[in-house]
Amino acid sequence: MRNQSFTLAYGVILTLGIVGTAVAQDNGGPRPSARQQLQHIHTPQSIDQELARLTKDLELTREQQQQVRPLLDEHHDRIQALLDKNPKASRQELAPQIHAISDETHRKVHALLTDHQKELEKAMQQREHNGGENRRSAPPAAASPAS
Repeated sequence: MRNQSFTLAYGVILTLGIVGTAVAQDNGGPRPSARQQLQHIHTPQSIDQELARLTKDLELTREQQQQVRPLLDEHHDRIQALLDKNPKASRQELAPQIHAISDETHRKVHALLTDHQKELEKAMQQREHNGGENRRSAPPAAASPAS
């Protein structure tokens, strides 16, 4: 169940470049902090990109976009505050808090979706689970549920 409830948040945070597996390899060199890893990709433009992706994949209405944007802004601000408060912490150390923030954002976004959009979300989750969607490139057309 956590996997399903986490998938949209997972898409949000991957696009925002917030979590995932640790980027730094254990090659003996010093690991950069989460702040160092994320600062250059944790930007307002990434929020715009995520809103555009969600709008396309989930067919968000203009009203929903106006409701989702503040949620993405809040997500960004809370992650930024976490990074500011823990400037030397690694990504792995901050992952539990980041996951909790992202799960909450997902729940709030999910609550705004229609039944049809929840089906589109489910198709998006399946694509992500199967590795069929690269979060850094333009997303493929959303799969339509059987009508």
